[in-house]
Amino acid sequence: MIQYIINRIIFIIIALLIASVLIFIITEIIPGDVAQMILGQNATKDALHALREKLGLYRPAHIRYFEWITGILHGDLGTSLTLPGVSVSWLIVRRGRNSLFLAGTATILLVPISLTLGVIAGLKNEKWQDNLISILTLIAISLPEFVSGIFLMLIFSVWFRVLPSSSAIDPDANLFNQFKLMILPIVTVSLVIIGYVVRMLRASVIEASRADYTRTAILKGLSRFTIITRHVLKNALLPTITIIAMNIGWLIGGIIITETVFGFPGLGRLVLFAIKQRDVPLIQSSILVMSAVFLIFNLIADLIYAWLNPKIRY
Repeated sequence: MIQYIINRIIFIIIALLIASVLIFIITEIIPGDVAQMILGQNATKDALHALREKLGLYRPAHIRYFEWITGILHGDLGTSLTLPGVSVSWLIVRRGRNSLFLAGTATILLVPISLTLGVIAGLKNEKWQDNLISILTLIAISLPEFVSGIFLMLIFSVWFRVLPSSSAIDPDANLFNQFKLMILPIVTVSLVIIGYVVRMLRASVIEASRADYTRTAILKGLSRFTIITRHVLKNALLPTITIIAMNIGWLIGGIIITETVFGFPGLGRLVLFAIKQRDVPLIQSSILVMSAVFLIFNLIADLIYAWLNPKIRY
C-alpha cells in the first residue's frame, strides 16, 4: 500500500509539472498586450516599453517559466498586474476560502442525496420509483449550470421571493451568517453532480444485484438486508467513490459559471477576472492551484478505492 501511495504522489508531481508547462504556454499565446491592458490605449510607446521591461516581457520565455516555477516552489506566487502591490497568494487564499466553503457545503448536500436516490433507483429497477428518479436526474444532467441557476433564481427569487438572487457575500464577515446568500449557488452546482452520481450508482447496483456472488448469497438464505449491505452496496460503491471525489475537485476549482451567474466571489470568478484583465501571474497561479486541488482529490479517490479493493493495491 505504501508503494502504491508513493507511485500516486510521483504521478501527481509529474502531472503538475506538465500542467504548469501547458498553463505557461497558453498564457503566452493569449492575444493582447499585457502592458497595453494595464496602461490603456492612450499609453505612449516609451511608457509601454518601460513597463514591458519592468515586467520582464523581453526576456526569453523559458527563463520566465523557470523563475515562475521556482517562485512557486518557494511559496511565492507573484504579484497581480491589475491590482498593484496585491499578492496572488493572498487573492487565491481569500477567494479559495469562499469556493471551499461552497464546495464543502454542496458536498454535504449531494453525497447523501445522490447515494440514497441511486440505491433506490437500482433496487427498484424498472419500477415507478426508478423511472421518476431517472427522469429527474436526466433533466439535471441536461441543464447547464447557467440555465438551472437562472431557473432557480426565477422561481425562488422572483416568484416566491424567499431567497436572494445575488450571492455577493461580504468576504470579511462570517460565511455561516451569510448562508442564505449561498443556498441557490449550492443547489445549482449540486444538481448536475447529483445526476451523474445517481445514474452511476444505479447502474452499479443493478450490475451487482445480478452478479454471481449475489445469487449465491440468495441461495444461502441470507436476509435481504445482509445481501444488499454486504454484497450489493459494497461492490456498487467502488466506481461511485471515484466519481464523487473527481466532482468534488471540480466543485472547488471549476464553478466559474455558477459563481458568475450569482455574483459569488470565489476562485472561479477570480480566474475569469484574471483572464479578462490578462493578469498573467494571477491566471497561471490560480489555474495551477485548481489543477493541484483536482489531482489531490483524485488521489484521495484512488486511496479509498485501493483500500476497498485489495486487487488495486497489488
